[in-house]
Amino acid sequence: MKRFIKRAVISAISAAIAVTSSASVYSSCTAFAEFTSNTVISRDCPAYSSAGTGSASSANDKYYYSFWNSSAPDYLAYDLSEVPENQREKVIAVWYNATGQFDYTVVNGSSNGMPSDYTIEVNAADGGTYPEDGWEVIETVKDNTLHSRQHVVDMSGYNWIRMNITGSDGKTGGYTSINMDIHDVSDGISDSWIFYGDSITACGMMNCYGTGFAEFVNQIDSKYFPIQENGGIGGIRSSDGAANIERWLAAFPGKYVSIAYGTNDAWGNPSATEQYYENTAYMVEKILEAGKTPIVPKIPYATEPAVGDNVPAYNEMIEKIYENYPEVVKGPDFYTFFYENPDLLSSDGVHPGENGYAAMRELWAKTMYDEVYSAEGSNTAINGDVNADGVFNTDDAVMMQKWLLCAGDLTNWQAGDLNKDDIINVFDLCIMKRNNNRTASLLSDRSN
Repeated sequence: MKRFIKRAVISAISAAIAVTSSASVYSSCTAFAEFTSNTVISRDCPAYSSAGTGSASSANDKYYYSFWNSSAPDYLAYDLSEVPENQREKVIAVWYNATGQFDYTVVNGSSNGMPSDYTIEVNAADGGTYPEDGWEVIETVKDNTLHSRQHVVDMSGYNWIRMNITGSDGKTGGYTSINMDIHDVSDGISDSWIFYGDSITACGMMNCYGTGFAEFVNQIDSKYFPIQENGGIGGIRSSDGAANIERWLAAFPGKYVSIAYGTNDAWGNPSATEQYYENTAYMVEKILEAGKTPIVPKIPYATEPAVGDNVPAYNEMIEKIYENYPEVVKGPDFYTFFYENPDLLSSDGVHPGENGYAAMRELWAKTMYDEVYSAEGSNTAINGDVNADGVFNTDDAVMMQKWLLCAGDLTNWQAGDLNKDDIINVFDLCIMKRNNNRTASLLSDRSN
């Protein structure tokens, strides 16, 4: 499954192909052609803040339970000069705060050390000594309400990056507590994830308690260490997710978006399954419109009857989502998992215990490795066979043409990148038509 991106191509295609290209014009009918690793490049690099390097180094060590703690205004700066330039041409700077709610405004929670006002900045100075001057602002954030954020930064020609915090908890002088990683996305943003959901997600998908999702993926395959945000908020339902999904997606530049609601929808409410389906379908559609890949796991089994008796009917709605939206990646089957392992639930019979949350993260990693990483890495195709019928012919050109006009879908993405530039667009169609004409000519010559 490939991620739609906004690139500089608009095409009007007929028997004679006319193409208009502009760096400021975008079409959603263009796709990345392959999955790439977005590795961490900032681990243990020289880190600086106004208080010195001691506390700052806690922000980029391998322990997510240790944090850089300070008070705004202050900065957290990394010297990346020792990282090969081809691994930092473009990066994602991602910071994490340990606040329990992804967006504290939804349930009137506490921000607890979250940066609210800050800039992301770069500097071309040589490495080795922290530069006081020469910082260039790449992005400015005001009135942030989220406990983690990702920022795409063009670092070509720069050696330094910093997060310059002017306000925390909504005020100057507020307490700040974060980790920050820099990931290489020079070859595209493929391995970036966010997990929206209720309290089960909020408690289970933090990367600062035990082994996180990214670390479990890395244990399976050391090529990968995904960018991962926990979008969980305790106590909310699918209706809350649907009400906020567009605003949240606007702050997320990554690729994979999990929506894991349903426990609170089902709690004491056996009759709202259709509304749950509509909310989930709405979120799926918004994720697809944003050019991202939706993931939907099954609602967990619960021994508490007020939840457990109703969950199967809600999971039937997830099956309906899978059927009606084949673009959705199937997340872990938490119903079967906890049905077979009820001892991993806490005493309330709904929320997992500590070991249950750890098992959830591990199951997320194993399932996504099978459904996403392995699938993306193993796809092979006949060049041009975008309809996946085993041959390359005029039917493939017709499918490609319809897709470029946003009037159809491609069955096999890998086969569409004929000019091997990692983007599927009208230029691949030109090659496809030319190759079809050559094939037709050869067949004609042989028949004569």
